[in-house]
Amino acid sequence: MLYIKADVPFELYEINILKANDEELTKISRELGLALNLEEMKKIKNYFERIGRNPYDIELQSIAQAWSEHCCYKSSKCYLREYLFNIDADYVISAIKEDAGVVSFDEEYAYVVAMESHNHPSAIEPYGGAATGVGGILRDVLCMGAQPVALVDPLFFGDLDTEYEKLPKGTKHPLYLLSGVVSGIRDYGNRVGIPTVAGMVFFDESYLTNCLVNVGCIGIVKKDKIIHSKAGNVGDLFILAGGLTGRDGIHGVTFASAELNEESEEESRSAVQLGNPIIKEPLIHACLEIVEKNLLTGMKDLGGGGLSCVIGEMALSAGFGAEVWLDKVPLKEKGMAPWEIWISESQERMMLTVNPKHVDEVLYIFNKWDIPAVVVGRVTSDKKLRVYYKGYKIYDLDIDFVVKAVEYCREYKVKDIVEKDETTPIHYFENLILKMLEHPNVASREWIIRQYDHQVRASTVLTPLQGMANEETHGDAAVIRPTNSWKGLALTTDVNPWMCKINPFWGTASSFDEMIRNLVSVNSKPHSFADCLNFGNPEKPDRMGEFVECVKALGWMAKGFKLPCVSGNVSFYNETPYSAVAPTPTLMGIGIVEDVRELVTSHFKGKGDIVLVGETKKEFGGSLYCRITKQESTIVPKTSPEKLKKYAETMLSAFKQFRIYACHDLSEGGLAVTLSEMCISGIGCKVRVKDYVELFSESNTRWVVEVSGGEEFVNYLKERGVEAKLIGESCDDSLKIDSLKIEIHVDKLRESWRRGITKYTG
Repeated sequence: MLYIKADVPFELYEINILKANDEELTKISRELGLALNLEEMKKIKNYFERIGRNPYDIELQSIAQAWSEHCCYKSSKCYLREYLFNIDADYVISAIKEDAGVVSFDEEYAYVVAMESHNHPSAIEPYGGAATGVGGILRDVLCMGAQPVALVDPLFFGDLDTEYEKLPKGTKHPLYLLSGVVSGIRDYGNRVGIPTVAGMVFFDESYLTNCLVNVGCIGIVKKDKIIHSKAGNVGDLFILAGGLTGRDGIHGVTFASAELNEESEEESRSAVQLGNPIIKEPLIHACLEIVEKNLLTGMKDLGGGGLSCVIGEMALSAGFGAEVWLDKVPLKEKGMAPWEIWISESQERMMLTVNPKHVDEVLYIFNKWDIPAVVVGRVTSDKKLRVYYKGYKIYDLDIDFVVKAVEYCREYKVKDIVEKDETTPIHYFENLILKMLEHPNVASREWIIRQYDHQVRASTVLTPLQGMANEETHGDAAVIRPTNSWKGLALTTDVNPWMCKINPFWGTASSFDEMIRNLVSVNSKPHSFADCLNFGNPEKPDRMGEFVECVKALGWMAKGFKLPCVSGNVSFYNETPYSAVAPTPTLMGIGIVEDVRELVTSHFKGKGDIVLVGETKKEFGGSLYCRITKQESTIVPKTSPEKLKKYAETMLSAFKQFRIYACHDLSEGGLAVTLSEMCISGIGCKVRVKDYVELFSESNTRWVVEVSGGEEFVNYLKERGVEAKLIGESCDDSLKIDSLKIEIHVDKLRESWRRGITKYTG
């Protein structure tokens, strides 16, 4: 027998792993939903052979959570350590090691940043999946003792014009997913009172069967109040606070560590957690009050793996062990087996370690905020984790074995890329520009942005839409003012999956370049970044090759620019039998604004000369020009960290010397789309452009600047080794390029730009 009922008055099974052969080990993994391969099951068998007994079901389930790709990064940390980690910056307080990165903001405060994915849950249940993604990222910031102050949401879906009859079996339409995800983010963020200020939406056929929902959060904390995600001292008590524990979210991390298939809709729905922002808001207040009063020694949120991961991780980080009394956990429903309680990922839960002398006061504060809280365990001196239920010991394992998990440096294959460019000029420039503005990857996100309260808390200084009221255009970055000083934080999220699909290395380097450009555009100094790396099945060498190339590029750019990666996430298995997602290394950039009164916005003011900064080359790989004209190029734009750093620093220096009215980076659609977006708020321009390459190329490290004294500005840049040229002036109410016989009224530009997504959403 593989499953032997234990002699206890509740549901507990001994798993006969010691006598199981390879076929039976695989069967156990499959039937218990462990998502572990045969080698991992054999490693577990060897461990229990050493300690001389079979495991209980709760022990196997716990190991499966800790060894999931989602929790232990077993396929990625080898390459992350080699290429990306350990970028020195003396202002970084904590990077990578905990739930969120902590970075110095000023003498008194630090900002806290985290980024995560909630892809599989959102593909199954878009509203709940997206909502709990927001809830989880808020907890990641909260557990460092920080007040969350802003959210970001990069989203990726299949093409909105996909015909229903062409949807693979078990796949929801991209429009349904988009609507559900946006609603989930809207309702959770608005109800908990944290503004969603930045993000992106990208559409591509590769996301049809596996959408991506990435979320990021930034918080602010006094430096003397920073809390770490580890247990305090031996004898401290574990306090579980927040929502009740139920059967929602069971096997969430193992579900996220396997490919989706036709049956996922039915079989994995219980793995999607249920969020409750009405509990989250007072939970934040209660935790921050306890932090302010110095009543806790450690804090961590219950995310992936639930109790099974949080207690072991907190104990091991401090070099200790733990004892847990599982029957003390408040439940949503009766009849839950111990293993279900242990691995449930029910939302809105935090774990604190507290000195016994402060327990009563901590419980009083939670009760005052109407938040359930109970003592569920204590910190012990050894590195063992023991779990008791109704007086019976049902779990006794070495934390090192469970938490330190497994690690693979998986085989990978880098695809050969033959660079070629077959683009030629077309002769309908005006129509092409309007088509570009209407393309969903360029068009206005107003339908989404207006649903989010991006100004709640009254600290959003620069919003996602910028310009004249009711005529706003696209902004490069949002800016928040998190303290009473004039200092601010700029936030942007960036990636170009089309470029990454053709060339993962240069596509990722280009995405990093765009992140820096967006931060510089608003007059902020790039300070740090977080990433959310979304890829297909890492067990396939070509998918792993895409990941390794992206990480190499990210490390090369970050180290050369000297910009620390302070937090991140890897999401593998974003793949179905239909397709894998395009390599999507989403980046969240954070910049320091020395004085928010000196911000630069993206729309023309009608007061200055127009300067094109940077070099334009015939680089059309992954471009909007190729997508719309159906031409082919594999030459993805190149960049280098040294050039990017020089250009960024020179631009910021020039902003202090000249009167800058507007600045906007060049990305999708090149100069044509950039100029159009700068015109949309009402003021047009008259510029000189040589040819289709200069108009539509998406070469990196380029900006358009509206400045007083264009010639002097150009000379200032050139003297410092930065390419720039005066191309025209802002004026009138049309986009005019006489050299190419283009004239489009701003109303027509705005109409096309606003129609791109709303023609699908209504």
